[in-house]
Amino acid sequence: MTYVIAEPCVDVLDKACIEECPVDCIYEGNRMLYIHPDECVDCGACEPVCPVEAIFYEDDLPEQWKPYQAANAEFFAELGSPGGASKIGKVAKDAELVAGLPPKEGEH
Repeated sequence: MTYVIAEPCVDVLDKACIEECPVDCIYEGNRMLYIHPDECVDCGACEPVCPVEAIFYEDDLPEQWKPYQAANAEFFAELGSPGGASKIGKVAKDAELVAGLPPKEGEH
């Protein structure tokens, strides 16, 4: 089990969660953040600091955002397990689901 970042994060990228994560497992894509399922230690430190309530424990992911669990896995399929987000920086891609979303109002 792990935590999953869902649709409210798209085009927000607040990054408060990154600062709270003790194991550096939250990676930045072009339009949202992703939690590495193998690097996450399920501490939950990221969840309460998210200003848009986009982070959910995998079992608690709302039904409308279930596809984000697969999108999260897809993001890391090619990337693998770098062993820490800070050493690779922003990843210039997103999961297909996220990349195909229209921009949120007011975001450019």
